Amino acid sequence: MEQAALEATFTANNVWMLVSTVLVFIMHLGFSTLEAGFVQKKNVVNILFKNAMIIAIGLITYWICGFNLMYPGGDFAGGFFGFAGFGLDMPEGAAGLIEYADAGYTYWTDFIFQGMFAATCATIVSGAVAERIKLEPFLVFATLFVAISYPITGMWKWGGGWLDAMGFYDFAGSTLVHAAGGAAALAAVLVLGPRRGKYTDSGIKPIPGHSMPLAAIGVFLLWFGWFGFNGGSVLSADPGAVSLVFVTTSLAAAAGAIGAFFVSWMLFKSHDLSMVLNGILGGLVGITAGADQMLPGSSILIGLIAGAIIPFSVVMFDKLKVDDPVGATSVHLVCGIWGTLAVGIFGAMAGVGQIVTQLIGALAVCAFSFAFSFGLMYALKATMGIRVSEEEEIKGLDIGEHDMEAYPEATGDQIAFN
Repeated sequence: MEQAALEATFTANNVWMLVSTVLVFIMHLGFSTLEAGFVQKKNVVNILFKNAMIIAIGLITYWICGFNLMYPGGDFAGGFFGFAGFGLDMPEGAAGLIEYADAGYTYWTDFIFQGMFAATCATIVSGAVAERIKLEPFLVFATLFVAISYPITGMWKWGGGWLDAMGFYDFAGSTLVHAAGGAAALAAVLVLGPRRGKYTDSGIKPIPGHSMPLAAIGVFLLWFGWFGFNGGSVLSADPGAVSLVFVTTSLAAAAGAIGAFFVSWMLFKSHDLSMVLNGILGGLVGITAGADQMLPGSSILIGLIAGAIIPFSVVMFDKLKVDDPVGATSVHLVCGIWGTLAVGIFGAMAGVGQIVTQLIGALAVCAFSFAFSFGLMYALKATMGIRVSEEEEIKGLDIGEHDMEAYPEATGDQIAFN
């Protein structure tokens, strides 16, 4: 009976991890629709193309080297860098259906769950550089970022590296996924420059997205997928832990919307849907570092502050002439750092010492991600060129890069043919 109970628990844990993987996969649909809604009509095919390629690139590169950079195991695990070899091993047992390293799920489940996280990090950059970056250099950037930068900084905590030894805590990736992706996005935007006509002598020119319905659908899909992003990070189907994470995640998202609602009204005297949508995402990013150890009230406060940060951060980046069409730097970088620090303020290990540790961890990961991304993007600029021509930017990347449109106008010949 005891063996049967252990097998049943193992199966339940493994199934929940796979369900969580599916939910994280759905987040890529959320990112796609969100980014498509926030860009102009003439660039929708391009942003969807990049999102489709990122999930493909992310999984393949994570198989080639990312997984074993992030989880090198053995003597490599303590420190700044480790590598366990290329590809995936075939663990003992039928098709890897064994418990390994005392985990409650299989080797294959671990890989596919973590692979979805890796691709998510690269997606953050896609929206920030939208509407003016060449396709090929962006794909090279995404490949190398997922293959090298993301797993190295992830190893520092999740792979048993130096941040883990220091006591740094990041439950599901406020820093390791979101702030890392946000720092990469900031670096890429600084090298790339703003969209044509965004900043003029007369001030900042708003360039509204073409479809707020698509953007709203994207945010709700992301909120839905976050139940797997955070819930799966429990790494088991423990009913108490998973239930708590669902509650803290949702409360923070809801509070993020409210925080952005009030602050955007105070600043702009308008009910800006884009701010509320990004406020929801800010709340989700903010709670991700400590979703497993927060009380409901703390979760609401974390989300409220994250949502309130969004309008201020968007205004700040615009004043600095950092052109981010989707607000990725505000949502992922700024709110990611806030959520990481919130663990030291509200979490189980709250205190000045933990706040300092959290700050060191966040700054170290962001600095590495920023430096890697800036250097890589600058090298691509010098070799391949990263910016489309002025003519192509005016016409739109859908025609320039893909020779197709997201919303082709029906002509008389097409109608007659149909």
